[in-house]
Amino acid sequence: MQRQLSLFLVAVQFLTRIRVPFLDEFEPHWLSQSARYFPLVGALVGWVSVGVWWLSSHYFPPAVAVGVMISAAVLLTGAFHEDGFADVCDGFGGGSTRDAVLAIMKDSRVGTYGVIGVALMLGLKWTALTAMPRAAFPAVVIGASMVSRWSATALIWRMRYVRDQPNAKSKPLADSLGTMDWLVSGALGAIALVPLVFLVDLTANLPWWRAFWTAVAIACAATLFAAVYFARRIGGYTGDCLGAVQQMTELGIMLAALGTLALR
Repeated sequence: MQRQLSLFLVAVQFLTRIRVPFLDEFEPHWLSQSARYFPLVGALVGWVSVGVWWLSSHYFPPAVAVGVMISAAVLLTGAFHEDGFADVCDGFGGGSTRDAVLAIMKDSRVGTYGVIGVALMLGLKWTALTAMPRAAFPAVVIGASMVSRWSATALIWRMRYVRDQPNAKSKPLADSLGTMDWLVSGALGAIALVPLVFLVDLTANLPWWRAFWTAVAIACAATLFAAVYFARRIGGYTGDCLGAVQQMTELGIMLAALGTLALR
């Protein structure tokens, strides 16, 4: 249990700005083994985000409360996934060859495609969540935060890491997830969603199951589309691709839920 707790803390430290206790005898391969806890960390981010939203909604109008929540989530993760999404927008939008795409994504500067992409992504999240029924808000936010990170780990599970640089930040994650580890990671994330039963207003006249399966289908479709596209353009994935998949599937789940719950 002590070893698993250490791996969970490594995952928290990698995906967020949360300070964790000093890890004695840290070994580099712990990062690859910690990937099984990424969905659980995603659920943690979702719970914190909903807590900020709930508190903010007591003092601000709904639209402002959503904006405060999104800002808090970005601060909590250090814009880690948004940065990856921006780099993917720049790389795939501006690069015509595999080498050009990888070189642009490696550049620390953010270009036009990246700025526009992140602006549209955050704007759509804010718009979708502002229109979300309050009864479904916690479930959608926390579920999207967890599932989107599980979707990102699917690339680690099934695809090849394409950067050769020894100092590539996501290289230790390459080929680190077997089928059983990936399934366990999803199960761990799902367990963290169980308390939602006490937060969701099941008396609300909403098509819960239709929304659930629609969101799952959209998440699967977005992940598969991204995986095929990345494989065709660069032959695999990079750390930035993981961030892009997380952002795409998170937004897709939010839009799918909104389309079946609020716009039925």
